[in-house]
Amino acid sequence: MHWQIAVALVAAVVAGVWSGPDGAALPLFDFLGTLFLNALKMLVVPLIVSAILNGLASMQGSTLTRIGLHTIAYYVGTGLVAILTGLFFVNMLMPGIVDGTPAGPRMGLDASTTEVVQQMQGKGIADFARVLLLLFPPNIFAAAAEGQMLGLICFSLLFGYAASRLPGAPGRSQREFWQGFYGVMIRLTGLIMRFAPVGVFGLVSVVIARTGWDALRPLAMFFVTVVLALATHALITLPLVLRGVARVSPWKHYRAMGPALAMAFSTSSSAATLPVTQNCVEQRAGVPLRVSGFVLPIGANVNTDGSALYECVVAMFIAQAYGVELGFGGQFVVVLGALFTSLGIAGIPSASLVGIAVILGAVGLPLEGIGLVLAVDRILDMCRTTVNVLGDSCAAVVVGRLEGEEGILGEPALRIRKAAGPG
Repeated sequence: MHWQIAVALVAAVVAGVWSGPDGAALPLFDFLGTLFLNALKMLVVPLIVSAILNGLASMQGSTLTRIGLHTIAYYVGTGLVAILTGLFFVNMLMPGIVDGTPAGPRMGLDASTTEVVQQMQGKGIADFARVLLLLFPPNIFAAAAEGQMLGLICFSLLFGYAASRLPGAPGRSQREFWQGFYGVMIRLTGLIMRFAPVGVFGLVSVVIARTGWDALRPLAMFFVTVVLALATHALITLPLVLRGVARVSPWKHYRAMGPALAMAFSTSSSAATLPVTQNCVEQRAGVPLRVSGFVLPIGANVNTDGSALYECVVAMFIAQAYGVELGFGGQFVVVLGALFTSLGIAGIPSASLVGIAVILGAVGLPLEGIGLVLAVDRILDMCRTTVNVLGDSCAAVVVGRLEGEEGILGEPALRIRKAAGPG
């Protein structure tokens, strides 16, 4: 499948360049991509709910607490490293400075800046309170219909915890029902994935046709900075985590996650990719459901290393383009803002733009600066979503190995040395 998707990506680039923004075939490409993306999104809500409930229903309280602590520690740690990686590259390459002068006056602002500013107006720290409210929706069915994943995850965690405490026949009935439900969802995912090459072709060809390469020229150094930082996190930091903490082969993991990474790049959506990620992590990497069912649904909405890195680079790039020199204190605010917004604001539409707006407001930069990066945001969104999904899958492997699970990526159980007790 991953080779078929790779061929589809190459064909999509060719077809997009051939078609151009006004090509007669563009509506057909758009239809194929939208149809496949809708089919994936159709699976998201029932898959998340059944995966969490099936995983938690068989857990004991101590196991759940331990997995939760491992997951949170991984998310915060790798997120912070990703942000510092972006900060290093943007300070080293200085994409906002051209020939020793700020690049803002030369670049101007994108034509859609006014619309973005209106959309982001009023966004700020108060959005964190909104995120807390999203955790407890008044109507769970309305939350499912509206795609409010944070509320669904919170409800599923509470429901699964309560189901794991049911004794006797009622508890067995709950476990068997959700086990069967989840099995059905995995089979549906496999069925829809057979059409992945066609969907990938439609999605990517439309992006290439509408964006083209001209948009990259005035923002080439910014584009290179983001891609280098994302590549460093994906090809150096995460493999070191896999090798040093989980003690597994990064190459085996990347091979196992091939279809999910290709899907993330094509769809630019961690949530839409979740069914494929879940399938790859369980069926190809060998992570058991009790771990993947907890780590992945939460990670798709909270663990966003690529987005956090991008927010940091954009904020620093805009500061450079406007000729604003941020000292240690200002850069510290940028780092904290990127970390907290990536963890807490993912449930809001246009999450990265909202996060950037929060950071710009915190350091006193004009909100209109977002317009400097709109031209390449769509392509970079594909790149950072791929890193987000890769980070989620690494989290599942790391937590599974720390839990002592057998057979993950073909490796024996990781033996963690414990301190000897008395005697």
